[in-house]
Order: sequence, then C-alpha cells, then structure tokens
Amino acid sequence: MADFVFEQPSDEEVEYEENDDEEEEQEEAEDNEDADNKPKKKTQSPWDFSSYSESVADEHNRRSTTSIDFKISKARQQLSEPIAKPVEEDSDPDDSEPHRQEEYRPEDGDDEVDTNVGEKKPFFASSEGVSFQANSFMELHISRPLLRACEALGYSKPTPIQAACVPLALTGRDICGSAITGSGKTAAFALPTLERLLYRPKNRPAIRVLILTPTRELAVQVHSMIGKLAQFMTDIRCCLVVGGLSTKVQEQALRSMPDIVVATPGRMIDHLRNSKSVDLDDLAVLILDEADRLLELGFSAEIHELVRLCPKRRQTMLFSATMTEEIDELIKLSLNKPLRLSADPSTKRPATLTEEVVRIRRMREGNQEAVLLALCTKSFTSKVIVFSGTKQAAHRLKIIFGLLGFKAAELHGNLTQAQRLDALEVFRKQEVDFLIATDVAARGLDIIGVQTVINYACPRDLTSYVHRVGRTARAGREGYAVTFVTDNDRSLLKAIVKRAGSRLRSRIVAEQSIAKWAQVIEQLEDQVAAIMQEEREEMALRKAEMEAAKAENMIAHRDEIYSRPKRTWFVTEKEKKLVQKAAKESSAKENGSESKVMSAEQAEDLKMKEKRKREREKNLPRKKRRKLEAAREQLEDEDDLDEGKGKTKKDKEKSGISLVDLAYRRAKAVKAVNKAVDAGKIVRKTGKKLKPKTRVSESRRDEMQDLFQNDMSEKKQRKPHHGGMKKKSSFKSKSRYKRR
Repeated sequence: MADFVFEQPSDEEVEYEENDDEEEEQEEAEDNEDADNKPKKKTQSPWDFSSYSESVADEHNRRSTTSIDFKISKARQQLSEPIAKPVEEDSDPDDSEPHRQEEYRPEDGDDEVDTNVGEKKPFFASSEGVSFQANSFMELHISRPLLRACEALGYSKPTPIQAACVPLALTGRDICGSAITGSGKTAAFALPTLERLLYRPKNRPAIRVLILTPTRELAVQVHSMIGKLAQFMTDIRCCLVVGGLSTKVQEQALRSMPDIVVATPGRMIDHLRNSKSVDLDDLAVLILDEADRLLELGFSAEIHELVRLCPKRRQTMLFSATMTEEIDELIKLSLNKPLRLSADPSTKRPATLTEEVVRIRRMREGNQEAVLLALCTKSFTSKVIVFSGTKQAAHRLKIIFGLLGFKAAELHGNLTQAQRLDALEVFRKQEVDFLIATDVAARGLDIIGVQTVINYACPRDLTSYVHRVGRTARAGREGYAVTFVTDNDRSLLKAIVKRAGSRLRSRIVAEQSIAKWAQVIEQLEDQVAAIMQEEREEMALRKAEMEAAKAENMIAHRDEIYSRPKRTWFVTEKEKKLVQKAAKESSAKENGSESKVMSAEQAEDLKMKEKRKREREKNLPRKKRRKLEAAREQLEDEDDLDEGKGKTKKDKEKSGISLVDLAYRRAKAVKAVNKAVDAGKIVRKTGKKLKPKTRVSESRRDEMQDLFQNDMSEKKQRKPHHGGMKKKSSFKSKSRYKRR
C-alpha cells in the first residue's frame, strides 16, 4: 500500500476549485458505470434435485446397463443416411398454409356447462377480518433467521396466501388454504411451522411436523425448500422419507427423531409398521400438500391410517390450488373448526397465461405425434413440458425426439428415482429443451423458466388441467398452454372454454407440415422398434441377474434373513392394482363421453383383440364353435329386440333363461327320452304325432323356440337308433333356420 504524502498547495488548486462541479459529475458517472459493471447479488435457488441420489452414470455402472441416450446415439450412428427434417414453413415458398392463431369458436355440441359446485360452509369457521395483504415479511411477525432466509431467496413481499396464512398458522389454527398455482403455498406453511419449532422443548427430541405429498419429486422439492428457509436455524433437522431411496438410511434418520419429516404416504406407513422406535406420538403439526389429490381413491386409505396414528390434539393444514369440496372427507381428518383461506378462485387463470387448443380430428388422431413435432420445431422450441397420457407414450416420444436430434428428458413411473431426479435437474439447468412427462410432474413442481406446457394427451378433468398448465406462467411470468383436443374430449373443452373465457385461442397447424413429419416418423419406426427391443432384452437380463443374486444371498445368509421380523404391508401390490383399476373405472363413469366415443388407438386395440379371439375360436371343436356362433347370434337378436321395445340392462337381466340354454336343455331331454325308449323303460305312443303349432308367435324368440323344438322332435322320430353306437349331435346353428 502506497504511503500518503502531503503536497503543498499550488496555483492549480484554484483551477481545481473552479472545475469542482465538472469533476463531481465525472466521478458520479464513473460510480454509476462501476455500479452497472458490478455483479448483482445472486439469490439462492430454493431447490436442488441432484443432491438426493446417486448420479445416473453411477447407477448404470453399478447395474451394468446403458442409458436410453446412449442407445439413441448408437442408433443414429448406425443410420446409413441422416434423417431429413422437413423444411421450415417460413423458408418454403410452396407452403401457403403456415401455423396460425385465431379466436376460438365453439362448434356444435360445445355449449358451455356450469361447473360451479355449491359450497357447504357451516363446517368452516368464519374468516372475516383476515387480511390478504402485507408489505413485507416483517409484518408477519416471524423471527430474524427466517427474515434473513427470505432475503437470501429473493422474497421481498408476501403473496396473498402467505399474508393470510402465516399469522393464523402461528396461533395453531387448522387451515384449508387454496390459491392459484405458483403463489407460494409451500412457504405459506413452511414459515409458520419453522417459527413454532423455535420454541419447542429442545431437551426432548421428537417428530413434531409431518408433511405429506402425493409424489416423490414434490416431496424432494418441499424438503429442499424447508432446508433453504431453515439455513440460519442450525438446530432444526428435516428428514426425507420417499420411495425409491434407501430404506435403511431413512430408518436411521427417523430413529434420530428429526423435527420435520417430509414423506409420501406409502413409505411413511411402511416405516411406522416395520421400523423400530418410529412413532408419531408427539406430532404437533400435520400438513397435506396437494390435499385434494391425497384424498382421492388412490391415497385416501393411507391418509386416514396416518391420521389415525397421529394425536388428536394437533394442528392440521391442507393446501392445494384446487381444494376439495367434499366436506365428509375433511371431517374424517379430524379438523377442529378450520379456516378456509381462498386467495383466489380455484379455477382462476393467471393473467399472464395464454391458453390455446389444437383440435385433432378423428382422421388425424394417428398423426398426433406429427402435430407435436410440427409445433416443437416451429413455435415452441425450448423450455417446454410435454404431458403424455401413459408411460409408454412418453418413452416413445423421448426416443423419437432423441433420434431427431432434439434435447429431451423423460419423467414417468417406469424410471428409477435417480433417473427421475436427474431429468428434473437437467431440465432445471436448461441442459435440455423438452421435458416429456406424465402426471407425475403435474402437481407442485416449480421449475423456473418454463415457457410452454403442451398437453399432448388431454387431461381427464378440469382439475388435472389446472395443475398441468400451472407449471408455466408462475409468479407473474408469461407462459403458454397448448392442449390437444380430440372429438371425445368435448366435456373438458367446455370446461376450459368456461374457465378461459374470451382469451382462449385456437391454433391451426399446417397440413403440409403434418404430412412431412408423419413421413419422417414412419421412417424412424424401425429404429424405435430396435431400441425398445434392446431395452426389453437388457431388462430381462437385469431381472435374471437380480434373481441369481437374490438366490445367492438366500443361500449364504439364510439364517440371518429368516431371523429378521417379517415385514408387513398396509396395502399389498395386488390391492394397489385393484384400487387403481377402481379409480380408473370411477373416472370413466364420471366422464360418460369417454365410453361413448373411442379414439383411433383404442379402436385399433379392440380390433386386434377381436382378431385374436376369432383365431382362438377357429381351434375349438366343432360343437363348441357352433354353440358360440349360436349364442352370438342370439345376443344380437336380443339386442335388436330390446332396442325396439326400449328395454334397459336391468330388464335384460330379469328376462330369464336365454334361447340357446333352453334349446340345449330340450335337446338333452329329448336325448334322455330316446335312451329310455331304447331301454324299454318308456313305451312311445304311436298314434299321436307332433304337429307344428299354428298360432302366430308374439316375438321372434317364441318363433325360434317353436321351430327348434319341432325340428328336433321330427328328426329324432325319423332317425333309426343303433344300439351301442354313439349318436351324432343334431344341434346346428340358428342361422340354418334363418335361411328357410
């Protein structure tokens, strides 16, 4: 450091004083430039998915498998010719029909429907006087460590749900909170919970807060968020308990009695039943994030079991963007005069969200992938989440995108937990442009920067739609939501129109672009099939290795394994499948249009099933085959007859025995009579002959009965009986009588 030297005044000092204003202006300009060049204080990210499991590369090395990206790159290298992508519409002079937007106009049958549900409010306490406004977090009366954490995360002003919820939650009230997606509901319950834990009895460790979420990824996000908010509170410990991660590590963490447990319901019940010294006797706060999903059929039994294991004197808080209106379900959670805090209507759309629909006509349902590729190459090229209906469809889209050179990641239930978290992390860091996911990613995930959500498969109801499109346009940012709507999705389209109002737009995709991409996809079918076949072989090999390793462990450590207490399950795998099936059936009943109109893919599956059924029937014996043909014809006639008479399904069940069964019974009776005559037990009267009835049958069923009975009787009389020889069956299909 240079020494300070005092200089004597000189004549230049006068000039300095005269130019003092100019020098000050120059110094201010330089200071402003330095301030502009200085890096701004970087706020922390609320979550990090990469630190919760091993890397995907380590997992593949341990399991001796290869990633899907490796298989796709190998398939691209083996291509003899590079895949020719369609030319963009803007550069194609012959393309006179580019993508365009227009105002949505309802078609026939798209009339608006009333989706409002009446609220039953006597169950809830009055929320008069609750303020949804606060200028700063200091007004919420939270401690300094939490204020520092909010500042580090870049939170300057509370959102309406936070301003209303935090003061009331600090008093221990039960709360049912709802607000639009991206409004900060996680911080709304995390801040008061952490504030209350500051005053806990520290000499007696116990599990005092349990937070339940429907998906593993949402649990990871909530756990990371609580860790960031509690970064200046060193004595508070939080534990993550979800499926897909090490059970032993979680068991050790639970035995150490953490203050907060973030869990999925199934794994938490597993630990409570099978892990020693794990209980909820001292629980003070129970929080259900995405409560409406947790109270649905797939989770309700587990949630009620966890509620039963919790103490009755506790605080219970429920949060969701679409809160359930089923008061009976809320009563089962033992809520004590809860407050309903609704910062926004449950179906309110963010002001910065642009909603569009793409009508997929029945003739175009087979080219839905081509429509998606046309949009992803022209209009929406980055920061896009594509929601698929099934895991298989999501995986197929991932392969197609990879073969075409697009950077995409997939997220669904067929992946390991490490792969699922890695997909979220690479998409969060914008290392890939597209995230192809199922409804696993539809709830709660807050990935900053998502610009577009594409519903490649239409959601089953408006609630699912609200949560899907809520992944974009969060916290005041702009976003697009594009939904593919087929002819059998009219009921949801009506609800979307009612929700979006005049802001809903219709997007028209150029036919030439669809045709070009359809040709490209057709060229890739062999590569897609080869990659899927390689995956199946790798999976079979991996399964065989696991079985061999399991057998070796059973032989080497037999005594130790059998000495352990047997694990018990609240719900077995078989029961889970039955519950899932029941849930699907109930949703199908609610959406009656789905059963009336079938998509092209469903029709193709049904056609293949019928074909396989006919092939099996060809291999049946002739007698059984004729019986099946007669039964099928009889059912067709009964359906025609019942339609004419206006009979319902219950009337058909009450109609009695079918004609086919009756005919077989009578044929069997005739056969028994003939045997008795041959044996001499019965003497047949020769003078009396059977005559056909002359009365006119009231219905075709009676007519068929008469024809069948008379024909069988006459034939039995004419045919000579040979003793000891087996007689051929005289039954033939009813089509024989139709030809008369």
